[in-house]
Amino acid sequence: MINLTINRQGLEHNLKKAREHNILIPTIAQMQHPETVPGKVQDKLKTVGLWDVNPLNLFRVTWKNEAKESGGLFQAVPNYIELPPELTGVPCRIVAMVGKWFPTGCHKVGASFGCLAPRLVTGQFDVDRHKAVWPSTGNYCRGGAFNSKLLGAQGVAILPAEMSQERFDWLHEIGAEVIATPGCESNVKEIFDKTNELKLDPQYMIFNQFEEMGNPLWHYNVTGFALADVFEAIKRPGDRFAAAAFTSGSAGTMSAGDLLKERYPRLKLGVGEALQCPTILNNGFGGHRIEGIGDKHIPWIHNVKNTDMAIAIDDEDSQRLLRLFNTPQGQDYLLHTLKLDPVLVEKLTWLGISGIANVLCCIKMAKYYELTDRDVVGTVLTDSAAMYQSRIQELNDLHGAYTAEEARLDHNLHILGLKTDNLLELGYADRKRVHHLKYYTWVEQQGKDMQDLNALWYDVEGTWDTVHAQAKELDELINAFNEESGVLKNL
Repeated sequence: MINLTINRQGLEHNLKKAREHNILIPTIAQMQHPETVPGKVQDKLKTVGLWDVNPLNLFRVTWKNEAKESGGLFQAVPNYIELPPELTGVPCRIVAMVGKWFPTGCHKVGASFGCLAPRLVTGQFDVDRHKAVWPSTGNYCRGGAFNSKLLGAQGVAILPAEMSQERFDWLHEIGAEVIATPGCESNVKEIFDKTNELKLDPQYMIFNQFEEMGNPLWHYNVTGFALADVFEAIKRPGDRFAAAAFTSGSAGTMSAGDLLKERYPRLKLGVGEALQCPTILNNGFGGHRIEGIGDKHIPWIHNVKNTDMAIAIDDEDSQRLLRLFNTPQGQDYLLHTLKLDPVLVEKLTWLGISGIANVLCCIKMAKYYELTDRDVVGTVLTDSAAMYQSRIQELNDLHGAYTAEEARLDHNLHILGLKTDNLLELGYADRKRVHHLKYYTWVEQQGKDMQDLNALWYDVEGTWDTVHAQAKELDELINAFNEESGVLKNL
């Protein structure tokens, strides 16, 4: 469970900071139903840019933002893209919710909120004493640094040195302390090593997305509900919500699948990873280029027992498709050869590298389970290609200018040519094997208790349901914080 014990001294300091900076904190319920956000807040948001360092942007930590760079409010159905069979090569409907319209252009701002909010409104995190440390393979530390800034705290971002330059530039601009650890996406242990070093200094408080239960709490209650809203809005008579797939970074998004499996009991839940580092698939290891997912370990917060399939995606597929969707030659192929809607072609730039991998996972699941045009498969687009312009240029420098023939080949080889290799439908023993891998990271290296590890597998006292249900108690604390700060009354 998430510790919601009150530290009154820290809480007083946080309340004082909230009054000084006009900080209001949104509830999980408001993120589910942003139409319930107070009218005074919505009025002021009409003049606030999506990326502005303004505390009001905390109320845009929702999937239901309007697709506007500035002044946007909320809509009933989350932003999503539906990918047609002409593109995917499978008859089922693949729908992907869009992370581009979160503050920072990435849904990780929500996961970081889920980790920070419980400690902020209880006073366990004290803005006068602590710096907030965000260990990450990229986007989570951006979300954490942004939320830290909005809440008047100092953020510390830890991420691998080989991540895209856009991430580092933005973190420096927002005033975060930045620590680059050796390696690439899959070098998570190096991040943990630096985190453990910082833990020795009491000024640093660690918000480790891979173990913080606030991460799955947020995704279950916000991302899961939003995906269900999308399906209910688009379903036709006889349609089935057949599957959902998410690549495993921190595995927080996988808890959205927990909600979906409760709502739609026949739904299959898939977890994706890089073929170059197939830890879930076959205990493998290695480096890869699918930015946004971390490997060589199983996150503590992954409810493995509820996962039906492991899928490995070749990182070359994601790189080739990044160019297909984001170059004039690729877009010309999509428009004039595939005859795709120009609006859709423009929206394909909303797929970042991990979003592309998520879609490829959906296609492989659709082929394996032989899904039909009555089936819907859901996923999310963590961020957009806006975060990878330097990567696109690197690919152009490496391979030369993109051509129409490459566009045709990339679509045929890296989408239509996907096969059902490098995936595994997980039986009971397979799931337990994957869960056992947590031991080496979390018990041997990070000092977790074996009893707690077993509790995650055997769901002792309803571990997962209990965490998901804590959203209600957290909301009560948030409302109490806002009431005591008095900021809403004076807005």
